Amino acid sequence: MADYFKDKAQNWDDGAIRKTTPLAIADVIKQKFSLNNKMKIMDFGVGTGLLGFEIAKEVKKVFGVDMSPSMLAKLREKNTPELSIEAIEQDIVKQPLSDTFDGIISSMTLHHVENLESFFKSIYKNLNKDGFIAIADLEKEDGSFHSDNTGVYHFGFEPEKLCEIVKKCGFKDVTVENVTTINKPQRDFGVFLLSAKR
Repeated sequence: MADYFKDKAQNWDDGAIRKTTPLAIADVIKQKFSLNNKMKIMDFGVGTGLLGFEIAKEVKKVFGVDMSPSMLAKLREKNTPELSIEAIEQDIVKQPLSDTFDGIISSMTLHHVENLESFFKSIYKNLNKDGFIAIADLEKEDGSFHSDNTGVYHFGFEPEKLCEIVKKCGFKDVTVENVTTINKPQRDFGVFLLSAKR
């Protein structure tokens, strides 16, 4: 897929929903996991870093993975000497990273992943022993969340089915919980956080 976010990246951070949702997700991640300044974290689908920068305040380093060069360019603009995310432009399902991490986080990216089993198998290998995943995305919806469904492979997720896939890929302590709601004119959309350990 071409850089679908090319025309959206520059103004991505302007929307209120786009800011508040990652903050809510970050708060739950901080409550659920004991983050510390020795941890290396991967943010999958980092975008402009709205979730990653919140987590970066608590850990040693966040590595932001994304397939959109435009989003990563915006991310790099936001880096400072005090707080930065290392940007990695890569499709980690087709070309997995060799590095390992203490945790893998993600906000609103999973619905863009076509093969879920391949994805979870891939990131399982990127986790250190007892490492965690914290992946937030939409609860099952009718396809009306996006005005354009280009690059969208899943209209949200059913928790039970998603948990089955994650367990099948080797993860343990798999849980799903609602963490926030996105209010749009057409309807409200629930956002869940999937958590698990290696």
